Amino acid sequence: MTPLAFRTLPPDTGPLRVIVVGAGAMGRGWLRAVAGSPGVSLAGIVDLDPAAARAAAEETGAPGIPTGTSLTALAARTAPHAVIDVTVPAAHLPVTLEALGLGLPVLGEKPAAATLPEALRLAAAAEAAGLLFMVSQSRRYDARLYRFREQARALGGLGICTTEFFRAPRFGGFRDTMAHPLLLDMAIHPFDTARYLLDAEPVSVYCQEYNPSWSWYRGDAAATALFEMTGGIRYVYTASWCSPGLETSWNGSWRVSGRHGSARWNGDDAPELELETGAATAGETPPAAPDGIPDGIPDGIAGALAAFVRALRTGTVPRGEVHENAMSLAMVAAAVESARTGRQVSLDEVLGAAHADAVAAAEGPERDVLRSWSSVRDALVRR
Repeated sequence: MTPLAFRTLPPDTGPLRVIVVGAGAMGRGWLRAVAGSPGVSLAGIVDLDPAAARAAAEETGAPGIPTGTSLTALAARTAPHAVIDVTVPAAHLPVTLEALGLGLPVLGEKPAAATLPEALRLAAAAEAAGLLFMVSQSRRYDARLYRFREQARALGGLGICTTEFFRAPRFGGFRDTMAHPLLLDMAIHPFDTARYLLDAEPVSVYCQEYNPSWSWYRGDAAATALFEMTGGIRYVYTASWCSPGLETSWNGSWRVSGRHGSARWNGDDAPELELETGAATAGETPPAAPDGIPDGIPDGIAGALAAFVRALRTGTVPRGEVHENAMSLAMVAAAVESARTGRQVSLDEVLGAAHADAVAAAEGPERDVLRSWSSVRDALVRR
């Protein structure tokens, strides 16, 4: 499999000039991250509501910055180097395709797209354009998670990983009425973390969704999913979005068990490691991961932004690059399908069906790339 490659910026371009698309609450968070990031400057803000774009500029300390309702028109006026897409998931496909069509790399909020077929289309479109599309799975940029991953790698062969997530947020709005609110809106964070933590990919899943009698959500707000991961590891996710009292961290509560001991992380504090007596044998302890958070890379979305800039400067494929990230969305799609059908679901089955839908909807070079994938899994996970 040919390694992924994308165009980098010439060394004399100065600060990375970005247009932020989406001026809602999350868009404002990204605007603050841009303002606080060395080597990044704001070129403009796009939103369908002109007043919202102007208000976001004022609120985040960028009064007078160019704003508009069209990415194409604003890019022609401001000559950006890249786009940050902070729109709703349904808009990720058209916004990212528009940016790639303009020759602009994209850093997008999770999920990559509203559906797995759309995410595959975007992976193919980025590949065809030779441009970077990175998805900000911002929770990977957490020094505590990196330390937890190092500890997990000291356990020898891994066998079991669990996440417990119990919270009771009252969001109001679309989450209260959507189908599969927990799986579709939240589960991608721990699923993506599990792949990174275990250095393993999903094989199959059995999932049950349910809604406790007191739930204020219309869709099922609780779920338990059992994933088989490559290497024979089992990953168990048990979660609820309507469980008040003794709430876990937003990161969840984690435990990993291996041949030589266990590690756990409550999601807030430093992780813990306990090895059995005499277990720390150098011959069976894997080396530390080479892709940890580099010195100076901050946590959260600021970390994702710094990694995006570093990738465009060096050509280093970042965590969250769309091909790799699509496997996290595939875990969500497979869990939903298992809950819907009541059966164990193969990830390759889900990937195959999504690929067929993507090919049917795509056109031009995007479709040609999709058709060239003899194995969807191999096209996404290039290790």
